[in-house]
Amino acid sequence: MYFRRVNPIKKLGFFTAFILPVLVVTGFYAGGYWNFSTLIFAFIIIPVLDTISGIDKTNVDDRQARIVNDEKYYRFVTFIWTYVQLAFVFWGCYAISLNRFSNNFEYIGFLTGFALVTGGIGITVAHELGHKQPWHERLYSKILLMTVCYMHFFIEHNRGHHVQVATPDDPATARKGESFYAFWFRSVFVGYVHAWKLERERLHKKGLPVWHWHNEMIAFAILPLVFCAFLTYLFGYQDGIINWHIPMFFFAQSVLAFTLLELVNYVEHYGILRRELAPGKYERVNPLHSWNASHLISNFFLFQLQRHSDHHAQAGKRYQILKHYDESPQLPFGYPTMILLALVPPLWFTVMDKRLDDWSQQVYSAATFR
Repeated sequence: MYFRRVNPIKKLGFFTAFILPVLVVTGFYAGGYWNFSTLIFAFIIIPVLDTISGIDKTNVDDRQARIVNDEKYYRFVTFIWTYVQLAFVFWGCYAISLNRFSNNFEYIGFLTGFALVTGGIGITVAHELGHKQPWHERLYSKILLMTVCYMHFFIEHNRGHHVQVATPDDPATARKGESFYAFWFRSVFVGYVHAWKLERERLHKKGLPVWHWHNEMIAFAILPLVFCAFLTYLFGYQDGIINWHIPMFFFAQSVLAFTLLELVNYVEHYGILRRELAPGKYERVNPLHSWNASHLISNFFLFQLQRHSDHHAQAGKRYQILKHYDESPQLPFGYPTMILLALVPPLWFTVMDKRLDDWSQQVYSAATFR
């Protein structure tokens, strides 16, 4: 491992995520093929830049970590994203109300690019903030998840996934040989049911019934619908006529956004399993139990989410001080490229299964995390 202070230029790198909504807006007003500029940037340009810049194995010096952890700058970047995404969703519905697309092809480019922002960046920020203790950070997380109809993720991820990760009980851990498409159904639907179970157990401990106003899952089901209704009224209701393109767009971008999240889940945990020490009891989570990718540029855009090994080992750590571990299983590419591979199962299995087998043979020889 390599330690140093945070480079000031690197600090600015976390603002690069804001390039994506700018590309969506610019593409919309430019029209035509420009609506695909966000996808081209994310899945072609960023991987090329990753290749050029290479792997960044530098970590914040342990002596500096507490200082860097408390710097308000890093929180400001994520806080302001919440307001940007809210404004972006309002603008998106306004853009749809203008009906400026000359064909379905343009609309598809706009829709997928839009979801890349709300899902690829928005859910990443929601994930970061949802792990923190201050009430306002958790509120920001929930607001972001509301914009993509995936609020149960706040419960399932924090109280479910982080407890059961890398075990057969975790719906968000992909099995070896399982395609993304099979994984998607289990992670989405079983994960939703599991969130209800976790919330029911929490209420039971407090002596409260499931159908109680303290049940967050009820609010999480209602709030996105209310938000969508408000957007529809604001931009799609005139002279007693409802513009159904508004709710159709809102729910379509939501599905694409949380599908992107599930693609990331698939990539992060494919085939990794913890040792079972006794029936139903597993070794503690450590940096060996998630795939890691320390590619410099894509980590800027994803607030170092790709240093996922350290995140699972210490879930409360802020993104700016997450470490690279050489001992962790390493992905061959950053998330943008790995996502494309995951969409083509034969290609994914060819790249990842041998890598998984090779790593599994030596995984427990690293005594560092035992």
